[in-house]
Amino acid sequence: MPRIHVRPFPLLFAAFVIIPIIEIYLLIQVGSLIGALPTIGLVVLTAVLGVALLRAQGWQTYLRLQRSLSEGRYPATEILEGVALLVGGALLLTPGFFTDFIGFVCLVPWTRRSLISWSMVRYVRVYPNTLHGGPGGSIYEGETTHRDD
Repeated sequence: MPRIHVRPFPLLFAAFVIIPIIEIYLLIQVGSLIGALPTIGLVVLTAVLGVALLRAQGWQTYLRLQRSLSEGRYPATEILEGVALLVGGALLLTPGFFTDFIGFVCLVPWTRRSLISWSMVRYVRVYPNTLHGGPGGSIYEGETTHRDD
């Protein structure tokens, strides 16, 4: 299986510098339009709506996961949906409009599934041999035995 090389610096830079700047900018803009208290109320409302949506979608995903397992299928999509739901829920509990937008993208079923489909297609294109058994893309069946020589 190929090693996945993730460069952590750009991700950490975005998470701790760029996203907070975007959040502060949006909060100031919305606050100047509708006022401070309505802005705070809107942030709280999106968190409450997000938790309700997370609960409903999480339960549905769990039921689909159970159905896949009982049918003997590998629940890859359901697992990825669960990860997206966890990320979306965490983002919705983070105060701000930008993270709320990304959180709702992860929680709404059709956007979440589109995001997962896009990610899976991209993964297979970047790492084409990971789903086909090895460098030649072949899967070989066989038995192994251990011999002490």
